[in-house]
Amino acid sequence: MSEKLQVAVAGIGRMGMRHARHFATLTPRAELIAVCSPVQAELNAAAKEFPGVRTYTDYDLMLSEEETLQAVVVASATTVHAEQAIKAIELGLHVLCEKPISTSPEISQSVVNAYKTSLESHPLQKVICGFSRRFDASYRDAHNRMVTGSIGKPSVFRSQTCDKLDPSGFFVAYAEFSGGIFVDCSIHDIDLALWFFGEDSKIKSVTAVGITAVQPDLRKHNDRDNALGIIEFYGGKIAQLYCSRMMAAGQEDCTEIFGTEGKIAINTQPQLNLVNLYEPSGIRREIPADYYGRFREAFITEANEFTACCLDNTPAPLQLESAVKAVAIGCALQESLITGKKIEFDESGRRVEGSKL
Repeated sequence: MSEKLQVAVAGIGRMGMRHARHFATLTPRAELIAVCSPVQAELNAAAKEFPGVRTYTDYDLMLSEEETLQAVVVASATTVHAEQAIKAIELGLHVLCEKPISTSPEISQSVVNAYKTSLESHPLQKVICGFSRRFDASYRDAHNRMVTGSIGKPSVFRSQTCDKLDPSGFFVAYAEFSGGIFVDCSIHDIDLALWFFGEDSKIKSVTAVGITAVQPDLRKHNDRDNALGIIEFYGGKIAQLYCSRMMAAGQEDCTEIFGTEGKIAINTQPQLNLVNLYEPSGIRREIPADYYGRFREAFITEANEFTACCLDNTPAPLQLESAVKAVAIGCALQESLITGKKIEFDESGRRVEGSKL
């Protein structure tokens, strides 16, 4: 099929601009035709970078006026992810929604429900949540090795997402809408745990603790800047998560999977490139300054594989239902973090512990 996928990006802030660049210049089978944002300065920047791409301040107007539109990338604020995704889904458009789908399991499920209904009329429609690490070459290699039995039965999973310290106060303001550090920051690690252990894994319990080491104002939003979480699965598997907003050197994201016959480790010694700096104080190497610096190639792969599955009607690279489960786990961890209580589930997924925020 020679046609190009006609794509619009909703939300053209920092992340949205990255998606726009990927679809405009690094995805040969796609064409960026429109962007939208309520912030005029963002639209001005997009118009300058992408001549000929139409700009909108109103999302609904973009959907109604762009008659050739086939796919929407939802990269707006998390609070409108689900709303914008559902509107596009109901029109039969393909959707790539940034993570998380929502900060609520129930709202996240409403996106899945809308998609299932839409498939009755649009059976070729594709909707995915953008869990970028699933498109990373190293994580894919690790997953393939685990699947082929390189480490025996995977039993323990340990993963972290640790951001470089931002003293501007951005994360304090962002915490009002983010859903908390586990829903926003650790959502990638939760998704990876489901991927490596199997998306049908049943959660037995979650527990979490956290501190505000550098940004005490986070507490007014029931959030923390450092937290540890433990997810216990039925069948004898366990995951440990660490999330942080205070790394000094840069982005430190790594994962280890322990099996009965070995271990796989990804990015446990992060590095920006292959340069070592030899200085009077010793030898050092720099690491990526932010998440995108580490996973840029994964985002580009995501754009190309999403485009291919839409044009060729091949299976989506990940299932939307798993994104709902990740949000539910993240919310339970956040609740445990604030209440100090362990939250337990029976094998049907029903809670057997009464803690509430």
